[in-house]
Amino acid sequence: MEALQDEGFVDRDRSNGRWHLGPELFLLGSSAATRYDLAEYARPHLCALAARTGESAFFSARRGDETVCLTREDGDFPIRSFVLYEGARFPLGVTSAGLAVLAHLPEREVGTYLERNDLTRTYGSSHGSEDLIARIAETRSNGYATNPGLVVAGSWGMAAAVFDNRHRPEWALTLTGVESRFTPDRRRELGSLLLRHAHSLSKELQSRYRW
Repeated sequence: MEALQDEGFVDRDRSNGRWHLGPELFLLGSSAATRYDLAEYARPHLCALAARTGESAFFSARRGDETVCLTREDGDFPIRSFVLYEGARFPLGVTSAGLAVLAHLPEREVGTYLERNDLTRTYGSSHGSEDLIARIAETRSNGYATNPGLVVAGSWGMAAAVFDNRHRPEWALTLTGVESRFTPDRRRELGSLLLRHAHSLSKELQSRYRW
């Protein structure tokens, strides 16, 4: 620990001897933020989605086999879903964000993912491979993903993937709300809106970053 302290990566409280993260980690984090903190680009889209629909809008990022929610913006409809929140992590294919990302991966990667992950252990039989494959096909057909209350009954979500320069689905925009707000006609409207914003955000990130 002393070697890390010498480099500024940890610091020790002299009053109680406890170790804490050091100032160099703060500097490293600040430098990384310019590359990985994309919330400033996503936030105008979240605000527009929330204002237009009244629902809660989210921006999530892929982290390996998971998506993590980075930020949210709530609309004015008084009843909300709290399945997603900032920092929430879910395996790909569970929430609508993870399903949107998974569906736009190459077929070989999807197959490998399904082979090594048994989502039924945590999320129930509706997340078996056959059901997931059917939802992936539906997502590819529509362009956007729909989660009809499969994580929490009555809490629906819809999402569209956001792509990097390699056309990899690395993020997603999501709208969530209660089931009564997601009628078939409105789902088509929300899906179209999500796709427009996801396409616009993809272009913004691709022009700003060269991964």
